[in-house]
Amino acid sequence: MKVYRGTLVHATKENPMEILRNGVIGVDTSGKILFVKDDDSIENLAVEIGFNPSVHNLTNSQFIIPGFIDTHIHAPQYPNTGTKMDLPLLEWLLAYTFPLEAKYSDLDFARDVYKKVVQKTLSCGTTTASYFATTHKGASMALCDAAESCGQRAHIGKCNIDQNLPEQYCEETDASLRDTEEFINEVLSRKNPLITPAITPRWAGCCTPELMCGLGKLAQKYDLPIQSHMCESPAEVKFVTELFPQYDCFTDVYDKCGIFTNKTVMAHCVYLTEFDVALMKERGVGVSHCPNSNLSLRSGMMDARARLDRGLKVGLGTDVSGGCHPSMLDAIRLAIHTSNAISIQRPPDYRPISYQDAFRMATLGGAEVLALDDTIGNFEEGKDFDALLIDMESPSSRVDTFDFHSIEDLVQQFLFMGDDRNIQEIYVCGQKVAEHGK
Repeated sequence: MKVYRGTLVHATKENPMEILRNGVIGVDTSGKILFVKDDDSIENLAVEIGFNPSVHNLTNSQFIIPGFIDTHIHAPQYPNTGTKMDLPLLEWLLAYTFPLEAKYSDLDFARDVYKKVVQKTLSCGTTTASYFATTHKGASMALCDAAESCGQRAHIGKCNIDQNLPEQYCEETDASLRDTEEFINEVLSRKNPLITPAITPRWAGCCTPELMCGLGKLAQKYDLPIQSHMCESPAEVKFVTELFPQYDCFTDVYDKCGIFTNKTVMAHCVYLTEFDVALMKERGVGVSHCPNSNLSLRSGMMDARARLDRGLKVGLGTDVSGGCHPSMLDAIRLAIHTSNAISIQRPPDYRPISYQDAFRMATLGGAEVLALDDTIGNFEEGKDFDALLIDMESPSSRVDTFDFHSIEDLVQQFLFMGDDRNIQEIYVCGQKVAEHGK
């Protein structure tokens, strides 16, 4: 058993941020959380529960938080991160993104990129990522290999595309479904509880109803998560509604094709109608809020407060490379800034999201969106210990602290100013998978 004593910071169902100043957490050899206490009497606790009181004591500048959960990231786009940000969404896809993704027919290229993106996101504190791969089955398995070898928890989707793109990017419908089922079976055959295949129709505009219906059936057959894009930009919404006149609206396309389930996450969701919100809530569909890419590609600003107040599940996504940074800290900050910007033009009683709300979206909220909240997302007995040990006075930290700073101040400093240099140790299912400088 491993026992950690010090400040624990996490979210609960009722509270977006709970701080246990005298926290004690025990983790068994399988990586499960055995107990969580807020008790400074470690000796009495050791007798009560039955463990060796030799523990990992945190310093006053350290605290432990749940690992970050990136609910939307395009692993193959990683080489373009921080570049090619001069076009809006649809033009950006055709000019830069699809040509890059076509290169993943080269397995050596795929392996090199995927190793780097997994290592980078892990170093930034992402213990769980919901990855889009490409249409290439072999390269998609290479992404599974990378996540598995690094110890990252991941949902990984082989993308599906069968219309409205140049021939070199499109699949035949039957072949796309066949390759997807083969991908699913190969991933499941590994019996790695950390890696889950995800059904991944790229977006409604480049998938026929036949393809989406087939993918919906695969999700049902294997009880798998589903991920896609929806209502990201006005041009995208217009394109889809004109493409599918037989359906009532964008959400109706996905729903009628079996894509909307309680394990579905839709990225962006900037331009939702009241009908969309009601249908998503009824089906249990989650939202991946991607503020960086929404701003970088000039798509719009999603009202996170409105989504939360309507009872939708909301997590955060980096959306690399539409988003220009692979760190979830960037997503947290831009989610807050976006909400503040929206509030400027709203009535005085409008409440932008707080830093606590954004923290919850990056942890427990992300787990809810990915239907993993029974396993990860916060510190509860029986859940896996996916965690980050944060030190605001690490030797390489670029943040200055002062004696009068409270633990609340340190947490805010990390969320608004910290980076990977403050993330000292990274745990997935109780195993240390990375540490700063190593």
